[in-house]
Amino acid sequence: MKQEMVDRIKNDPDFLHLVKARSSFAWTLTITMLVIYFGFVLTIAFDPSILGTPLSEGSVTTVGIPVGIAVIVIAFALTGIYVRRANSEFDALTTKIKNKVKGE
Repeated sequence: MKQEMVDRIKNDPDFLHLVKARSSFAWTLTITMLVIYFGFVLTIAFDPSILGTPLSEGSVTTVGIPVGIAVIVIAFALTGIYVRRANSEFDALTTKIKNKVKGE
C-alpha cells in the first residue's frame, strides 16, 4: 500500500470514528469481564463461604456452581455482543472507508 493511501486513510474522519468507537467498546466489554471474573475469584479468595453455601438444605450443589457457570456464559455473551456490533456497525464503516479510498 502506498504511503499516500495510508495517510489518506489515517486522516479520514470515518476511520478516526471507527478506531475510537471500536476501541472504547472493546475496553468497556473487557473491563466488564474483568470485574466479573476478578469479583468471582476475589470472592473465592476472601469469603469462600458465600460461594460454598448449598443451594438448598441438604443439597450437594453450592451457590458457586451456578455463579461459575454464569461467569462462563457471560464471557460468551459479551463475545457475541462484540461480534454482532462488529458485523453490523464496524464492518459497514470499514466498507465505507475502503470505498472512499478506492474512489467509488
